[in-house]
Amino acid sequence: MSLITLAYLVGGLILLVVGAEALVRGASRLAARFGISPLIIGLTVVAFGTSAPETAVSIQASLNGSGDIAVGNVIGSNIANILLILGLSALVAPLVVSRQLVRLDVPVMIGAGLLTFGLAWNGRVSQLDGFILLALLLVYTAFLVVVSKREKNRQQDEFANEFGADENTKKPLGWVFQLFLVVLGLGLLIVGSNLLIEGAVALARALGLSELVIGLTVIAVGTSMPELATSVMAVYRGERDIAVGNIVGSCIFNLLLVLGAGAAISSDGLSISPNALAFDLPVMLAVFVACLPIFFSGYRINRWEGLLFFGYYIAYTLYLVMFSTGLPAINLLRHAMTWYVLPLTAVTLLVIFLRAWKHQR
Repeated sequence: MSLITLAYLVGGLILLVVGAEALVRGASRLAARFGISPLIIGLTVVAFGTSAPETAVSIQASLNGSGDIAVGNVIGSNIANILLILGLSALVAPLVVSRQLVRLDVPVMIGAGLLTFGLAWNGRVSQLDGFILLALLLVYTAFLVVVSKREKNRQQDEFANEFGADENTKKPLGWVFQLFLVVLGLGLLIVGSNLLIEGAVALARALGLSELVIGLTVIAVGTSMPELATSVMAVYRGERDIAVGNIVGSCIFNLLLVLGAGAAISSDGLSISPNALAFDLPVMLAVFVACLPIFFSGYRINRWEGLLFFGYYIAYTLYLVMFSTGLPAINLLRHAMTWYVLPLTAVTLLVIFLRAWKHQR
């Protein structure tokens, strides 16, 4: 890998993270200035903002004809969100899971995953499919706003402290600076996504890896940096339920917004490779479904469950690299995962779910 390729990757990731932060800060303060509720800002502007890097990369990849990068970015980011980010966050401190998350958002996340799998079954997410996903995003966001207005809880105070109007926002020309942040953030996202895609394509060619694998790993983890930063900061502040909600919400937005926008922007839609359809999409769905028993058991994610998530992410990444490079050790890994690790995990999750269900009754 050349220094230029490395510079493109690192520079692109930095610009994406900084751009997303500038966009969220500018848009949230601007919205607060015009009297929009901090809670609504947190559920809409911030949710869109944390998915901004994935959106920028997928749209740019779609325009450049690199559909595998766009699709791999969405699938890989969702897998990384649950297994890597939640896993690491739970290892730092056990995470609290709200009841609304288990009853509403996780089922919506699983439903969005099943819908995506169904739309991609023919090997392509068409432009019409993209518009359908975007329409469902609007419905889901509107529903969140309605539900949030009815429920008064401590989230209102947390969002008010984080995204409410401050003294600088209330200054006569304060809106000019916030608008500048929005424009700056959008510009950095565009430039960063271009650099990241060019570096990723060059890296794939240099290492002999497919663009899908690069999208599932390097780009997926890179564009998930805002979610990682948000979750770690939430754990540090003791807002552990916000950390989990941020991840689940991001997975939903990745499917409905990022994949939807990537498909809608191109008249040909996005092609889904056979490998993604046969392996990566089912893995994403399995990860989504595994959240239910773990979240439902005591409405928390314990450290050992975080370690389980993190271990699975390491195994998934190793499998991708071995499969793409044709290493013979992949047969041993596949055998161990298929006949030992996965059945044992399935039995463990079933026991956890049954115990939690019995306790709830």
